[in-house]
Amino acid sequence: MPTQDDVLGYFNTLSNWGRWGDDDELGTLNHITDDVRLAAARAVRHGRSVSCAWEVAVPEDMERSTTTCPCAADMPGAENMPVPAFHADRRWGFSSERLGITFHGNTLTHVDSPCHIFWDGTMYNGRSHSLVDAATGSAWAAVTAAANGIITRGVLLDIARVRDVPWLEPGQGVFPDDLEEAERRQGVRVRSGDAVLLRTGYGRVRHEAGEASGFTQAGWHASCLPWLHEREVALIGADTPQDVQPSGYEDVLMPVHAVSLVAMGLWMLDNCDLEVCATTAAELGQWDFHLAVAPVRFAGTSGSPVNPIATF
Repeated sequence: MPTQDDVLGYFNTLSNWGRWGDDDELGTLNHITDDVRLAAARAVRHGRSVSCAWEVAVPEDMERSTTTCPCAADMPGAENMPVPAFHADRRWGFSSERLGITFHGNTLTHVDSPCHIFWDGTMYNGRSHSLVDAATGSAWAAVTAAANGIITRGVLLDIARVRDVPWLEPGQGVFPDDLEEAERRQGVRVRSGDAVLLRTGYGRVRHEAGEASGFTQAGWHASCLPWLHEREVALIGADTPQDVQPSGYEDVLMPVHAVSLVAMGLWMLDNCDLEVCATTAAELGQWDFHLAVAPVRFAGTSGSPVNPIATF
């Protein structure tokens, strides 16, 4: 079990600053090479796709204003439209929306880019927090660094299944021994460039009992960080907001978030719904798959709501 000093030391011992150049904003996504993407394509053996995201509820998770116009020719200003036939065609109408959403937190499925977390006022690759501006967003390591998508092999490690429980209890951490036992039982091994999705069973709790309240949760323990660094994992996800809470370290509230994003440049998928993915993997006897994550190209933002798709 690493001490708090050990965990604080991870900011140096696990650092990827300068590894891919001083101007690198991709961090561990650099592990996803062309060969890794080709290998991910070969993981498709059944042609079955499943979503790993929660539906965004209205109005709980999102503010939405919907406009409906059954006949577009009747809307105000239609007579001034530059297309002459617009106000004459009385058969077509439309609907449109204006959305407002806060995706960080412990509810919506989203990706975190490296600029999401600072440590001592610093972001990934040594950049100052001052590069994040209230008006324009982040000029460094924003989600647009992944504009080409995150396409790689995904590996689901079902820790609840390994421990033979329906779900991990809040506050229970996942450790490297759990990861390797899951690999052994599932007949899969995490390799360079993979995305590792961690199932604690919390998705089952949400489906059966509704969303739990509070900040206590199961998740990655900080002791997994050297393991993720050694395996050259490109992306981690979980059915919780990643870090086990309480973290067990008085001076490091969220060590997995902080070390991953700031030191390692390791991107994250928070709040996945992995229940269908897990049942599909068990049914097919296949725990690796092609994973596609396409962040919305929101300029200067520290992440994006996403719908990760696993294809077996």
